[in-house]
Amino acid sequence: MCSITALLNKSEATPLARQRVLEASHVQIHRGPDWSGIRAFDSAIVAHERLAIVDVMSGAQPLEDPTSGAVLAVNGEIYNHQSLKKDNPACQAYPFQSGSDCEVILALYKHHGAGLVQFLSGMYAFVLFNPENGEWLIGRDPMGIIPLYFGKDAQGALWVASEMKALTAECDDVQLFPPGHVWSSNDGAPIGFYQREWMEGDLPTGTYKPEELKSELTKSVQRHLMGDVPYGLLISGGLDSSVIAAIAMQHARVRVEDNGQSEAWWPRVHSFSIGLEGSPDLAAAKTVAEAIGTVHHSLTFTIQEGIDALSEVVRHIETYDVTTIRASTPMYLMARKIKAMGIKMVLSGEGADELFGGYLYFHMAPDAKEFHEETVRKVQGLHQYDCARANKSMMAWGIEARVPFLDREFIDYAMSLDPSVKMGGQGKIEKAAIREAFKGDLPEAILNRQKEQFSDGVGYGWIDGLQDHAESQVSDEDFARAPVRFPINPPSTKEGYLFRTWFESHFPSAAAAATVPGGKSVACSTEKALEWDERLKNNIDPSGRAVGGIHQDAYK
Repeated sequence: MCSITALLNKSEATPLARQRVLEASHVQIHRGPDWSGIRAFDSAIVAHERLAIVDVMSGAQPLEDPTSGAVLAVNGEIYNHQSLKKDNPACQAYPFQSGSDCEVILALYKHHGAGLVQFLSGMYAFVLFNPENGEWLIGRDPMGIIPLYFGKDAQGALWVASEMKALTAECDDVQLFPPGHVWSSNDGAPIGFYQREWMEGDLPTGTYKPEELKSELTKSVQRHLMGDVPYGLLISGGLDSSVIAAIAMQHARVRVEDNGQSEAWWPRVHSFSIGLEGSPDLAAAKTVAEAIGTVHHSLTFTIQEGIDALSEVVRHIETYDVTTIRASTPMYLMARKIKAMGIKMVLSGEGADELFGGYLYFHMAPDAKEFHEETVRKVQGLHQYDCARANKSMMAWGIEARVPFLDREFIDYAMSLDPSVKMGGQGKIEKAAIREAFKGDLPEAILNRQKEQFSDGVGYGWIDGLQDHAESQVSDEDFARAPVRFPINPPSTKEGYLFRTWFESHFPSAAAAATVPGGKSVACSTEKALEWDERLKNNIDPSGRAVGGIHQDAYK
């Protein structure tokens, strides 16, 4: 994982512009502490801050095509780079200069132009510039696992960066670059390239087979083990992260990079969990770690330590969304301790709840059609919630978070399943399809553990402490004026108001505020789901435990 910064369609003198790009790039140096690179041309400048995971010694960026001179800066990982080099004619004919997994993008560009994204399997955001003809290309992975922003400066030049904070000094109109889109200099705006039948139209009818689900997820985890540095496993003690960790441990003894022909460079795998002292997640995570054989580290934090970190969390995550900040704070604190151990990459369990309807309010779905439509909406919104949290809270300390549930191939498999087999309710636990597929791989207590949102599982006192702190900091008079002070997505609670004031201090523009999803803060986060059950109509707390009648007693 790294950061990218680019200035495109520029007209000012190169030395001055180069310095501006360098300054913007260095704002993101936490994402790439291992090396810096920059290339300047008459009409474009491309910069890169590197976190070295694959080809540590020779994979510095921007990468350059030795024949055309095209330069490329990428943030992310291309998991199918080896198969592309072996089987794709464009890659077979290309004179690779490094072992970087990202160099295949340059090879594909020569033959496929913007169509190169159809061949990529991975998480990525990239900028490519071709000095031969002045053309540029920007792309972002289908789910938006990797963040990307763009905006224009006063001269009309286009700026692109991994994080919004790198652009706020230059651009007044910062926007999110949409997931699953590619933007060529020949087009007026980004164009979507990731379209699937499950997104609209008839309901999927795929047959559920436990062994097939297990096989598909196992292949994804294997791909995500690619790397040349020590890695770790995030284990909350919930089903999703535990399944990912269990699979990883079954394949941790050999190197992915040579198809399992040699032993892993880092044979001892460390796992991590965090919570308040005595939290449910810490206890469950220890059970998982003992069962799968990791070297486990139970990390604790206090409510005050979390509160003290909130302003920096908001600055790094670049949001004022209540649920995201609640969950990002312990993850941010955990990342700092993981960094101290020399770990540079971790596997995590984000995405399963969206793909399989794992949130507790999904129990209220009246039928398979509405259940499926809600999973589609949740999957397509991941880039502004769990993906942003996992990426930015970890990258705040230079750690790459990989999310195997959101592998492109696994997403297409999971979303093609008949939604009726994924539904809970009527005594059936949520995500039963995953639980059945991994019977025997984890302790029964973990396989049958009810869904806990991360911000709940770290200890219920965390959310209670946040709400109490906000009550002490925000007066009734100030809160009453929230719609006047914050006309864009005004906060509905004092906690939300407090987060919003910190966001404003770091990102004061209206354009920055508009990059955050708005709307009433409810447990299901959508007006559509409010129709499912009367109990949600007056609920303004997005905690999973606030879903009355579902949390803790859904299937007793």
